[in-house]
Amino acid sequence: MPETHITRPDESEIDTILAEDIVFTGNLSFEDPLMIKGSFSGDIKAAGDLFIGKKAQVEARIEAKVVSIQGRVKGNIYATRRVELAASASVDGDITAPDIIMESGCRFNGICTMKVPDEVQKP
Repeated sequence: MPETHITRPDESEIDTILAEDIVFTGNLSFEDPLMIKGSFSGDIKAAGDLFIGKKAQVEARIEAKVVSIQGRVKGNIYATRRVELAASASVDGDITAPDIIMESGCRFNGICTMKVPDEVQKP
């Protein structure tokens, strides 16, 4: 059986990081990888990958290619490639993605729908 691993990004390779002391409310869109380590509330619509740090608090509707979560998310997630939930992750919301990885210990409350990338429709 193949091993699956959660993406652990090298922060030096990420162009934009919302630091732990940042509290941001609004709409966020981006193409290159982005990491949230602080608090975010609003909508996220991305062509790139989104990384949510261990101490992050996110309340948002999320659209991205890969969504890798170590912190807390409240809201629905739509990924065209993959959603990754680390052992420290907590998600309250529905997930729609073609591939989902959940480490033992994560907390997920919602409905999970797995579709091929072309079928991941964002309402």
